[in-house]
Amino acid sequence: MVDDLIDPRRQEPPYVLDERTMLEAWLDFHRTTLVLKCEGLTEEELKRRPVESSSLSLHGLVRHMAEVERSWFRRVLLIQPELPRIWSTPLNPDLDLYPIEDAHWPTDYGVWQTECASAREAATGLSIDDTGIRDGEPCSLRWIFNHMIEEYARHNGHADLIREMVDGSVGW
Repeated sequence: MVDDLIDPRRQEPPYVLDERTMLEAWLDFHRTTLVLKCEGLTEEELKRRPVESSSLSLHGLVRHMAEVERSWFRRVLLIQPELPRIWSTPLNPDLDLYPIEDAHWPTDYGVWQTECASAREAATGLSIDDTGIRDGEPCSLRWIFNHMIEEYARHNGHADLIREMVDGSVGW
């Protein structure tokens, strides 16, 4: 059996909370999970793509999540569609993931943390029923929170496997 990751920065939300607090807590839980999956590795290990057929690495996942945070909370929720992507382009939407040979971990990690802070700020003071615009349609903050939790949970599953293949560390 694989044990839980135990770290005081990563707190599973209580079983009973109001919806907004619960959604924010789960999103922060998953953000912290990705942090923990990346800690203690060299830049080379963070860039390693242990599955030959995949472009996924821990470093790439962090860059991808920076793009996702920016897109959903600023481009959609705050209705700033003109805000440029960080690494990807419309012609190459996967540049956040690969290639990353020349990427600099401290810089990219800092960009992700900045985007997480910007996302929190974007949601502050809004109701989970408030909407932004996605593909010309209203999109609620509730939907965005749920999607972000799903996005992190899925990629944290990838991070679990990548980390295990890189250095044998397990835990979720």
